Amino acid sequence: MTSFPPAVHHTLSGLHAPDGDPGGIRLAVHELGDGGDRPPVVFCHGFPELAYSWRHQLPAVADAGFRAIAPDQRGYGGSSAPDAVDAYGLGNLCGDLADLLDALEVERAVFVGHDWGGFVAWAMPVLFPERCAGVVGVCTPYVPFPTTAFLRSMFPDDEKMYMLWFQQPGVAESVIDPRARLLFEKLMIGGVDPAELLAAQLARGELDMNPFRDLEGLERVGEPIVTEDELSVYADTFGRTGFRGGVNWYRNIDANAAAHPEVGTRPLELPTLMICAEWDPALRPEMAAGMPDLCADLELHTVAKAGHWVQQESPEEVNDLLVDWLVRRFGG
Repeated sequence: MTSFPPAVHHTLSGLHAPDGDPGGIRLAVHELGDGGDRPPVVFCHGFPELAYSWRHQLPAVADAGFRAIAPDQRGYGGSSAPDAVDAYGLGNLCGDLADLLDALEVERAVFVGHDWGGFVAWAMPVLFPERCAGVVGVCTPYVPFPTTAFLRSMFPDDEKMYMLWFQQPGVAESVIDPRARLLFEKLMIGGVDPAELLAAQLARGELDMNPFRDLEGLERVGEPIVTEDELSVYADTFGRTGFRGGVNWYRNIDANAAAHPEVGTRPLELPTLMICAEWDPALRPEMAAGMPDLCADLELHTVAKAGHWVQQESPEEVNDLLVDWLVRRFGG
């Protein structure tokens, strides 16, 4: 099993939370490396993941001469998980990262985000431009938030689209909380050509984008990308915490779109890197097609034949792209 640095807990002030969070959030933060005068690199994980999802990237980035920082984000793992749904709005999530930089006495950082963490990373230069040296999206492009109305235009049945199924508090938790190990056994798999997945669904006469609803009946079509020990880290952690904190991020998508319409639409001038995964069925590489018009200093790459968990499935390819870009742009 890949070693991972122990967590240090930081209590945040809440001063940078524009959604009105009163503070008192504690983040469990994992660090490697010193970095000297180079900007630190902050890794933002997605759903259902942990800081541990970046276990392959932290050593590579630290070995390249950077300070690598990965928090369990709000609602996950060893970090605080408030009860209120609106505690997980985008302003609070980005505010946590700005507060974390304060706690670490860091002025600016490069933010690297995957999946939901990608939305947070891309929002940082919009909401906190003075704290951002650069942004890296892994699978998640710089685009506006989807809304429930947009999703329902494609999936009229909420149960067939996981983000819609997640909206009603308690529904998803009642299904997935008791099945943490099964969830990761079924979903932590490598890439499969999305055309094959679509053909299989159409052959069954349905388009279903909700793998969480019936985990027992879900066919595992890809190969596992984690060892049993690595899977146990996820299963044991979510078996203890449940999934409510992470699912609450999804319950704010309409509020995020309304409160922060500039995220995904405002042009960005700072250095940016986009790493797509060719076989990601949820965040298809073509979703990044509009980024050159919005990101003035963009490099875009695609990891071939890799799925949604690309940084864990293809760590060497991701590390090579990430480290090369960091050294060229911030290694001076």
